[in-house]
Amino acid sequence: MVLLLAQEAPAGERAARAARPSGIAAADTQAAMAEYRWKLAAYTSAWEKYDSEARAYWNSVAEKRRIRNAKRRHHREILLDDYALTQPPVYSGPPKPVDPSAIERKPPVIYVPVVADFLKAAAEHFQFVPQRPASEIEFKRAYAKVAAAAGLTMEQVVRIYGFEAGGNGRYDVQAGLESAGANARAISTALGYNQLLTTNNVELMAEQGDDFIAALKKKAESLSGEGRKALERKIAIVRRMVEFSRTVPDSWSEHEKLGATPQGLGVHAMVLDVDVGPLLQAQKLLNSVAFARLKGHRAPLSAAELEMMNLTGDGNGFDMVTMPAAMRKQVPTSNFFQRSGYERNPVAIRNNVVSRLLTATDAKMDREMRLRGAQDLAAAF
Repeated sequence: MVLLLAQEAPAGERAARAARPSGIAAADTQAAMAEYRWKLAAYTSAWEKYDSEARAYWNSVAEKRRIRNAKRRHHREILLDDYALTQPPVYSGPPKPVDPSAIERKPPVIYVPVVADFLKAAAEHFQFVPQRPASEIEFKRAYAKVAAAAGLTMEQVVRIYGFEAGGNGRYDVQAGLESAGANARAISTALGYNQLLTTNNVELMAEQGDDFIAALKKKAESLSGEGRKALERKIAIVRRMVEFSRTVPDSWSEHEKLGATPQGLGVHAMVLDVDVGPLLQAQKLLNSVAFARLKGHRAPLSAAELEMMNLTGDGNGFDMVTMPAAMRKQVPTSNFFQRSGYERNPVAIRNNVVSRLLTATDAKMDREMRLRGAQDLAAAF
């Protein structure tokens, strides 16, 4: 039996065993583990100190946000001291060591649904195939028409398109798949000109679904024959999607769960439809404009300001939009994020006060506006 095992072992392993007695190997392993435990203790001590400081900082950010919200409700002035004015703590201790006794495993790759999945889900759960545009310019014209009718300006629409989808982004562009490289992979379900998530579309269907149906009905009235019948069939499908989207309470967390279901993926396919997609894209921006107006902000929103509402949520974005210019130069961007979101956002970290973030956003929009896709969208207005 011993002879058989020796014959089955690879030649390199047998040579290593012969050259390295087991006692020496065991001693090396013990030394490596001792060094690992020493490094782990140093890392744990440094990390716990940092994490305690970070939790205190982010608790302060949340508390100051509650104070500002309460002041707004009572129409009281927001002061500079109502914001956290220092930057978040940054971990500067030793890196987490690798356990030499652990089996090296690659982290699992989390699959993100792509356009093919959205189309498959739409067909299976709603018996629906989006009406894709014959050309990119057809979708741009449809979007520009809807956006202009809703009161959005060409500058708002085109500059946000440039920021979100790049100056040449297609109507079906998905985050992470902007280029066709071999290593490209989807990093989220963000799709289309304004990079709508599955959650966005479920929420839009739940909250503005009746408006979408009314707009589609009005369009159907101007058609005849098979074109009108096809649009009426689509309206019936949109109605089913609206009903599905209203099966949960009207909250972001519930819509997020619903968006991750097969039916939710099917709803997301509507972004690709030349009739419904422009309605969804425009409504996302229009909701932010309406939110600002409802809060009493009557001045037109710049594209960068509107993007802040898109990036951080309407409430946090409105906080930045209404901030005096002098305060924008002093208030850290961390005030408008949750800790996890901030730590995943290198742009907000690099441009770490409000004025810098707005300037960086404008600069990116300026660059993207020069590209052909942005120019085509501008010409469609």
